[in-house]
Amino acid sequence: MKKKSVKVNALMNTILSMSAFIFPLITFPYIADTLGVKMNGKINSISTIVTYFSMFAQLGIPTYGVRICAQNRKNKEELSRITQEILFINLITAVFAYVVLGGITIFIPELYSDKWLILVMSSIILLNAIGVEWLYKALEEYTYITKRSIFFKLVSIVLMFILVHKPKDYMWYGAILIFASSASNIMNLINLKKYVTLKPVGNYNFKRHYKPIFIFFALTVATTIYTNLDIVMLRFMKGENAVSYYSTAVKIKTILVSLVTSVSAVLLPKASIFVKEKRMKEFYEIIEKVLDFSLLISLPVVIFFSFFAREGIYFIANYKFADAVMPMVVIMPSIIFIAFTAVIGYQLLVPLGKEKNVLYSSIAGALVDLILNLIFIPKLGPTGASIGTLAAEIAVFIVQFCAMTEVNISLFKKISYGKIIIANVLAFVAVFLIKDIPLNIKSRVQDFIYMAIVATVFFGVYGVVLLVSKEKLVKELSTQLWDMVNRRKK
Repeated sequence: MKKKSVKVNALMNTILSMSAFIFPLITFPYIADTLGVKMNGKINSISTIVTYFSMFAQLGIPTYGVRICAQNRKNKEELSRITQEILFINLITAVFAYVVLGGITIFIPELYSDKWLILVMSSIILLNAIGVEWLYKALEEYTYITKRSIFFKLVSIVLMFILVHKPKDYMWYGAILIFASSASNIMNLINLKKYVTLKPVGNYNFKRHYKPIFIFFALTVATTIYTNLDIVMLRFMKGENAVSYYSTAVKIKTILVSLVTSVSAVLLPKASIFVKEKRMKEFYEIIEKVLDFSLLISLPVVIFFSFFAREGIYFIANYKFADAVMPMVVIMPSIIFIAFTAVIGYQLLVPLGKEKNVLYSSIAGALVDLILNLIFIPKLGPTGASIGTLAAEIAVFIVQFCAMTEVNISLFKKISYGKIIIANVLAFVAVFLIKDIPLNIKSRVQDFIYMAIVATVFFGVYGVVLLVSKEKLVKELSTQLWDMVNRRKK
């Protein structure tokens, strides 16, 4: 198999993350105006419920599949056997998920009234089951994944402007959301024969997958609970409008998280191989760099979007979503903890076979989220849900950090904290001085111009300070970029 470059994979995943940023940047302002607060809340609450059932159908396969396929990708016959086994298990659980979802939809009046929307959006369960995305990630086919995803997102944007014009078109919007996120899985299934044998290979051993799948499943359940429970609780305790405000803040947070974790997301296959082949020095070196990168990117993102939360909400949505500003400010710091746990949990502990520790951390996060939601949502609504989510992410980080060995903890000592903090302070001062630039902010075009100016100043100053102070990771990346430019000139 052709060796895949971590740098190319990271670049492709960053582009993919950027597309995930641009897609809602284009669509959400239009949808916020067209559907309104109530219908947006309906779509988000049904989407969350369907996500739970998709999670049950997937078990722990998305993470487990990447690890085991990466470890066996040099043996095509064994890789084909594993792929067929996992795909079969996934299809069985998808059928079970549909049966249960159909049952609760029939017997719960609030869900039955949205039965057609649930039917449309639940197609994600089948699409995820047949998509075998885990195989493509294990084979590090990030260029293919990125091109395919961007194509379907572009088609979805066109479909949205053609089909969604008024609140009653919310069904079309629900279908387009599924198309944008999961329709590409059909291509995955079609292209599967390029990588594995589709004919029965025999000697199947389904039992070997049960234990690790259920461990990862329990991890997924706990994680999904503390990341989606607040939306479900908000719907039943505060109504669809509260869900809409909170979901707007979460949507922005999710976009930023995907950008921050774009590099670490591509490392699981490589990290799993390093551990299997006992190349521990290379394993820890790559973890060290990603931890540094995580703080390098997440801290300025949190500071900027906390300071300009109101402008960000008004630009992404509109002034009717003003109640989403405070939830966004509260939830923003969780990005830093998510960035770290994405590395500690899935790139360090999982490849080392310590997924139980990741499970314990997610259980802790779920419990913290549940308790604080019960306390704060009745009093503070969407802001209370943000408090629960932030506390949950902190709890996850603490448990995972404590699970690290003394050697692994030393990896945190190598981060350039001082230079990163100074760069953020100077960037904040610079943007604070120009925050009141004379722009009559009444339209989204002017909103965009304003946000573009302040973002350019903030992140520009931040980058320059890091370059001047010769922060080690920035210095290494800039040197590599300069060498690449020079090679092309020659």
